Amino acid sequence: MGVTTVGGGAPFASPPTGRRPRKGIGWPARLEIALMTGPTLIVFLTFVIFPVAMAAYYGFFNWQGYGPPTEFVGLSNYVLIFQDGTFVDALQHNAAIVVLSLVIQGPAAVLLALLLNRKMRGQTLIRVLVFVPYVISEVVVGTAWSLMLQGNGAFNAFLQKVGLGWLESDWLADPKRAIWTLMGILTWKYIGFAVILFLAGLQGIPDELTEAAAIDGASYWQIQRRITLPLLGPTLRIWAFLSMIGALQLFDLVYIIWGQYVSSTAGTSTMATYMLTNGRNAGEYGYGNAVAVVLFFISLVAALIYQRFVLRRDTAGAITGGKN
Repeated sequence: MGVTTVGGGAPFASPPTGRRPRKGIGWPARLEIALMTGPTLIVFLTFVIFPVAMAAYYGFFNWQGYGPPTEFVGLSNYVLIFQDGTFVDALQHNAAIVVLSLVIQGPAAVLLALLLNRKMRGQTLIRVLVFVPYVISEVVVGTAWSLMLQGNGAFNAFLQKVGLGWLESDWLADPKRAIWTLMGILTWKYIGFAVILFLAGLQGIPDELTEAAAIDGASYWQIQRRITLPLLGPTLRIWAFLSMIGALQLFDLVYIIWGQYVSSTAGTSTMATYMLTNGRNAGEYGYGNAVAVVLFFISLVAALIYQRFVLRRDTAGAITGGKN
C-alpha cells in the first residue's frame, strides 16, 4: 500500500492492490517439511511408482517370469489386450459393477443411515450388525456364499422349504443371474462401510437447521431432500469415489467364488481376474504386467476425471476457504 500527496497536502494511503507480500520459507521450515514428507515420499516411490514403472518395462517383453527379459515385442502386448474380446468383456463387467454399485448401494446406504441416525431402541446393536460384514475377510465371505449359492446349496434348499421352489436357480453359473448375484454379495459386504461413512457425515449437520425447517412446516422428507442431502454431498462424493475405484480393481470375491475360468463364462470376470488368468497362470508374465499397467491407467484416468468434474468443488472450497 503506497502513500501519495495531492497538491502538497496531507498524505493519504493509496488503495490496496489486493496482493499480499510473499514470505520466503526459511531453511528450518524447509528442513522440517523434508523430514515430515521424506519418509512417506520414499515409501510411495518404492512401493507404488517403482513397481508401476517396472511393470510397464516388462510389458514390452515376451517374458516368462524368470531370468532377464530379452525378447522385446514393443507395444504388441498392449495392442493385444484391447484386441482380446475376453478383456473387453471383463472391462464391460467392471463398468457395470461401477454403475450398479453406485445405483444400488448409494440409495440403500443413505436410507439406512437416515434410519439409524434417529433415536431408537437397539440403535447401537443395529449399527454393529450392519457394519460386521465389512470387517469379515473376503476369503470367508467368498467361501460361505459360494457354498450357499450352489445348485444344491442352502439358499435353494431354503427356497424349497418356504414354498418358493420355482425361484431356484444356478445363481453362480447362469450368465443372466451371476452378475446380479455378485452385486447382491457386494452390497451385503460393503454397504456397512457406506452407512458408517454417511452417519459420520450426518453428525456434522447442525440440528438447528432441521429444527428451523420443521418449525416452518417442512415435512420429514422435505427436510432430508432440501437440507440433509445437500449438506451430505461431500461425504456422498467421497464414498462414490472410493466405490468406483474399488469396483474397477475388484478381484478377490470374484476369484474366490467363481474361480479363474467360471468367471468368464458366467459373465462376472473383471480386469484383475483376467490379468491373473492370462498373465501368471498362463506363464505370460510380460503380458500380465501389460494388463496391470492398463488397469492402473484406467483407474488413474477415472480418478482424475472424477477429481476434475466432481470433487473439484470440495477441494477448491477446502483450499480457498481460508482466504478473505
